Amino acid sequence: MKQTKKNWYYLILLILSGEAVFILPFVLPRIFRPTVLDVFQLDNVALGLCFSLYGLVAIPSYLLGGPLADKYPPRKLIAIALWMTALGGLLYAQYPSLGTLQLLYGYWGFTTIFLFWAPMIKATRVWGGDTSQGRAFGFLDGGRGLTGALFGLLGVLIFSFFLVQDADVASLSDRKNAFTYVIYVSSLIIVLIGVLTWFFMKTGGDERNLVLERISYAEIRKVLQLPSVWLLMVIILCAYVGYKITDIVSQYAEEVMLYNQVESAKVGTFLQFMRPATGILIGLLVDRFKITMWLIFSFASCIIGGLLFASGWIAPSTTMLFFLSVIVVAIGVYAARSLYFAVMRIGKIPLVLTGTAVGLISLVGYTPDIFAGPAYGYLLDSNPGEKGHQLVFLMLAGFSFLGGITAILYYRLYQRD
Repeated sequence: MKQTKKNWYYLILLILSGEAVFILPFVLPRIFRPTVLDVFQLDNVALGLCFSLYGLVAIPSYLLGGPLADKYPPRKLIAIALWMTALGGLLYAQYPSLGTLQLLYGYWGFTTIFLFWAPMIKATRVWGGDTSQGRAFGFLDGGRGLTGALFGLLGVLIFSFFLVQDADVASLSDRKNAFTYVIYVSSLIIVLIGVLTWFFMKTGGDERNLVLERISYAEIRKVLQLPSVWLLMVIILCAYVGYKITDIVSQYAEEVMLYNQVESAKVGTFLQFMRPATGILIGLLVDRFKITMWLIFSFASCIIGGLLFASGWIAPSTTMLFFLSVIVVAIGVYAARSLYFAVMRIGKIPLVLTGTAVGLISLVGYTPDIFAGPAYGYLLDSNPGEKGHQLVFLMLAGFSFLGGITAILYYRLYQRD
């Protein structure tokens, strides 16, 4: 892989688009989870089922969209994905029934994955070249985290501004009206980022060098023969379970720490700001060391943080311990996200087949989109209060242990590189 000239406009647009496409289906429900449950009249299991339908559409979309990314320039696929995702925001703002909301999440599973995911990963590998894969993926995930945090901060400001009463006493209709403005502003920004991406996210080289006319079964078989592909399936699955569990942190703040909905949204926004801090630090440091070793450390941090939350030591009177535990979990989860695709080059996955490899890896790696939401939704609804949250964080610790073991195997197999 030749070193690509570092075009920072390219990376900035990649970062902006990389998070903007997920704002409506995931970032807003993560930051405003108690509000979303109220205004859509959902319980945890119902919201989890929406995420599951997203996952059911996303899984085949990963597989089919991978080769698409090896056939067409990434910027065009990314821009179209942004516009189609923003279009779904118009329906989202109408507060549809549960059945319609589930269909909307299925639609988002197509727009954000089939057209978007593999092109984003491939474009990041191109930017990183031979020597800066850690920097590329660290900056990508850190920058995406900063974008999500800024969206969240903007959302909290808009939500607070349009609430005619204090959050503690605001009526359901007032909260719904305020949240509608959050949805519309987010959708408009997503459209604008799509326009900028289409016209300006260019590598500075010939895009034809990054695509193939067709993907043959022999090339797919070649990718499947790589041990790194199979190990990454398990690593990403375990890391992604951890990432999905961060969805409940704002709900934990409300139900266990007894914060109101604005305060709990601020906790969710704080968590979002941990992502850029972690990703950028990883991007600055990781290429000087063995990336796979850092991946092992990230899973260890997830285990420690998960056990802290599961211990029962955190209560409304232990604010410092609560935020310390949030930080430990965030560092582990976001470090893993920054690193798991950064080790593709070490695992000898060809650049021109990145899209195909990402599709195959994601077919298994992102199955938590199907089962994680209903799983922790069931645990929370079946065990109200702190006990349900403890079980969810035990789930985080268990999957992180499996991910850490797999990361050790990856390190032992490719440590000489």
